[in-house]
Amino acid sequence: MKFPKVYPFLEKSSIFFEDFALVPIRYEDRFDIMKWRNEQIYHLRQSEPLTKENQDKYFKFVVAKLFIQEKPNQILFSFLKDDICIGYGGLVHISWIDKHAEISFIMDTSLEKIGFHKNWSIFLSLIEEVAFKELFLHKIFVYAFDLRPHLYETLKKSNYFLDARLIDHCYFDGGFKDVIIYSKLSGQ
Repeated sequence: MKFPKVYPFLEKSSIFFEDFALVPIRYEDRFDIMKWRNEQIYHLRQSEPLTKENQDKYFKFVVAKLFIQEKPNQILFSFLKDDICIGYGGLVHISWIDKHAEISFIMDTSLEKIGFHKNWSIFLSLIEEVAFKELFLHKIFVYAFDLRPHLYETLKKSNYFLDARLIDHCYFDGGFKDVIIYSKLSGQ
């Protein structure tokens, strides 16, 4: 299967900053992504571990089709440092009518302790360029189970504001947890 390498609806499919890059999601990164998602399932909206078989099917039947849609409901990227994939994410649950999208991002689990703030901050600045300068969205936001307070500090430092707290919104590990939403508007 020849996997697409550019999003035709974006003027700039790849965005660069120093030795980091945001490139259209690459097929060869699918098993690293699967591994990270399975390791970090506790903070994702994922109910069971992924398998190689379902990851292959997802890339073939869902992700590949994102490249040919005029207005896909998600736009996914591989996040690279020195041309090595260290994370992935993008804009998901895109509302083209309301001009908003949720930010999704997950990095290599080994970087959660040593590069969390830096990687999140760089990813946010790159995805903002896509959201605000390429797609002309009005609002982007992070929807997070209230499990990782260190994420909120990173979002605040990147000028995101606390938009909502959904009380007891999700059931996790035997109890209900809040969902925290941090947002940023274009022009902020």
